[in-house]
Amino acid sequence: MPIQRPTWLPSYLPELDGLRGLAILWVVLYHCDPLLTGTCMHRVAEWGWAGVIVFFVLSGFLITANLLGTRDKPHYFHNFHARRALRIWPVYALTLAVVYLNAPWFIGPSVWEAVKTAPWLAYIFFVQNLFHVTLPPALGPSWALAIEEQYYFFWAPLVRWLRRPWMLAGVLACALVCSPLVRHLNPVWLWTLPTHTLIKLDGIALGSLMALGLYTLRLSRRVCLWIGLGAFALGIAAAATVAGGTSLLDTALAMGFAGAVLALMATSTGVPGDRSSPPGWSTGVPGDRSSSPGWSTGARNPINVILRCGPLAFYGRISYGLYMIHIVAFIFIGWFDLWMAPYGMAGNLAVVAARLAVSTALAAAMWYGFESQILKLKRYF
Repeated sequence: MPIQRPTWLPSYLPELDGLRGLAILWVVLYHCDPLLTGTCMHRVAEWGWAGVIVFFVLSGFLITANLLGTRDKPHYFHNFHARRALRIWPVYALTLAVVYLNAPWFIGPSVWEAVKTAPWLAYIFFVQNLFHVTLPPALGPSWALAIEEQYYFFWAPLVRWLRRPWMLAGVLACALVCSPLVRHLNPVWLWTLPTHTLIKLDGIALGSLMALGLYTLRLSRRVCLWIGLGAFALGIAAAATVAGGTSLLDTALAMGFAGAVLALMATSTGVPGDRSSPPGWSTGVPGDRSSSPGWSTGARNPINVILRCGPLAFYGRISYGLYMIHIVAFIFIGWFDLWMAPYGMAGNLAVVAARLAVSTALAAAMWYGFESQILKLKRYF
């Protein structure tokens, strides 16, 4: 069975930027949760850890789709790892430099003492989530980055060398079974960390499985929409009932988020001028034979419109930088927390607003002045 991109699926889906923006705001709120106790945002914020699962689902789908589309092309490994390095390393290295060169502020000890005791090998090889190493709170979010890098280190060769789709599906099925099983056994084994890769494979494996299914099963847009809506409803319902408080909670949430991503893709119109697909398939104009009128008109769908433009799309663009530096920003303006402490709930809300404003400003400056400039080099790979 040949592996190729569905003709109705655009190469760029702006709705996914908005979903990414929603996820990063959820994560930022989660790290502000103690300040939101007693407000209507508390219940939303305390579930913000699930925003990382959204990132994993999106990453699994997008990277696996890219790997499947390029696995027969020359320089497969060279191009993939070069593009990943351009995307990941600059912001990661900058965050490390800021934290350790300002160690008295962000860590406590002097710069030299902090640098001497830093787990540099763990940072370099992205394994800080596998061992009991002491990370500064400002670098705590790097555990998710480590999981992605470890996953793709093994997944890229498998996509290249396992030529049969069922072989790749078997590997992903094993990952999906492994994570809840390890979570269930972890209280007995006591050797894995809560951020260990084996515990957190659900989302990224489901995203990869979704890409593999789209590239091999030749599903129509309408079928994908119904599958996506069904998976979303089933996953969220399970998370709220039978899976809640069990080792299957992350799996249920990952299924729900994967369903949401699939439904968004099935209703997306792509972007004008997208030449990666035949005319009419990526723009939602009449002639898209994969669906009836109205199914591919994402521009008319309020959810798609909200995700395609406005604040959520903006936050999606700066999401990686914001994820990496938002704790840094919180620590940087820690004096404001103390200043607002006497004012009770009003002070807490002011602190949350200040944290969001400062971290957004820093991430935006980093995107426009640093990240986006470096990412232009991807055209060489």
